[in-house]
Amino acid sequence: MESKRRRVPALAPEERRAALIEATIPLLHEHGVDVSTRQIAQAAGVAEGTIFGVFETKTSLVVCSVIKALEPQPTLDALAAIDRGLPLRERLTQAAELIHTRFAENAQIMSAARKLILSGDASHQAISNRRALQDALTEVLAPDADLLRRSPADVASLLLLFCGANTYGPFGDPDNFSGAETASLLLDGLLHRRGNQ
Repeated sequence: MESKRRRVPALAPEERRAALIEATIPLLHEHGVDVSTRQIAQAAGVAEGTIFGVFETKTSLVVCSVIKALEPQPTLDALAAIDRGLPLRERLTQAAELIHTRFAENAQIMSAARKLILSGDASHQAISNRRALQDALTEVLAPDADLLRRSPADVASLLLLFCGANTYGPFGDPDNFSGAETASLLLDGLLHRRGNQ
């Protein structure tokens, strides 16, 4: 007598969506938007047609996966955990390391996002993520606002701008700028200090 193969219980649509998104994110890091539905189905352990039971198109799955991958909460939590009692330079160094790491880890995902014609929801989410990161960085800098020539929000914006350009821009060199180097660039500029210069 031949034993019957047990069927795995079907997931609810929202659970299936979440599972497909989780399976897609590592593939986006590896392949960008050129990932195929076959690769996604294989990674998720489902038939290729299952994808289209919960997503209208591959693009809609990729957009949802990009949004999930770029969720800023882990970085926001790490920024919130920086000890506000530390000197400004140490706080800024730690913050710069966190932002550099986030951008470097998500470089392929950001490239994928640029290649997509993102839906309004994705565009709004990207703007919301940037605001949340800028607000969290501003909080890190706020205790020493009186030491800065620009507002903490402006310094936070400059840090994000530099880290973004350094990671994604054509002249970027992420390996050459540590958190300490980035903090020094923002706080000291590029001139050697000699006497009262």
